[in-house]
Amino acid sequence: MRIIFMGTPDFAVGTLAAIKEAGHDIALVVTQPDKPKGRSGRLQMSDVKEYAVAHGLEVYQPEKIKTPEAVARLKEYAPELIVVAAFGQILSKEILDMPEYGCINVHASLLPRWRGASPIQSAILEGDSKTGVTIQQMGEGLDTGDILSQSSIVIEPTDTGGSLFDKLAHIGATLATRTIDDIANGRIQAVPQEEEKASYAKKIDKSMGHIDWSRSADIIERQIRALDPWPSAYTYLDGRMLKVWKPGTGEDTGAPCGTVCEVGKDAFTVACGGGSLIIKEVQLEGKKRMAVRDFLLGCRISEGTVLS
Repeated sequence: MRIIFMGTPDFAVGTLAAIKEAGHDIALVVTQPDKPKGRSGRLQMSDVKEYAVAHGLEVYQPEKIKTPEAVARLKEYAPELIVVAAFGQILSKEILDMPEYGCINVHASLLPRWRGASPIQSAILEGDSKTGVTIQQMGEGLDTGDILSQSSIVIEPTDTGGSLFDKLAHIGATLATRTIDDIANGRIQAVPQEEEKASYAKKIDKSMGHIDWSRSADIIERQIRALDPWPSAYTYLDGRMLKVWKPGTGEDTGAPCGTVCEVGKDAFTVACGGGSLIIKEVQLEGKKRMAVRDFLLGCRISEGTVLS
């Protein structure tokens, strides 16, 4: 099948690679423009562009995919299908109607739950027991199109945003190629989404990482896992940002919220609004990420210290 692929981050790379390896004709790869990174401000290619360039695929990087110029460019390739995976721009109706088989989207949740920008993190934040990938027929609404296929997995107690991202990227690649084959062979049965079950995942920003110690330990533990590796959960130690990872939970200590109530060899425990949080890995502002065992060799934290 003749395909235009649209995607930007590494989540999309596995799907692009799987489609290529399945023997489909990838006429064009569309991704976001190169962006400056770091203090040097050097332009950096998206993960999808890096893969496309390395494999000799033609790349197009419009600032806005809805412009007449961009639409005209896509039409030149006469795609039978457009496959979208974390592209980062909204498609116009003109583009949605362009291919013979329309446009399909690889979405990292079990739609209609967690439509929107951060389905992976939201599933952990809200304590969902499972998540998965949905291939949907794209419409004009935000992730509202008919479901073409789904695959689910259990969210493990130790899963982070990063680990779940990797698992779902692999599932998405496999499910996308299978679904494309089913579309080509007329085996697809589209199922409308149940609107009454819809929920929305808002965009993640750095401020969401700030820990409120008055919340329960269970909620903070999920916050830390969901926002690992980015933007990371953090608190403040003597006015310096302290990022925290590898959390565990414990019993109520009776101490004020945010108070370090126990310091061990490999972890320290902080009182929360309900229960306590056991922290095993940290990164102090200006320092490297490290195990608490190593951190305590160079930075003293005593019982009674208050994190803000």
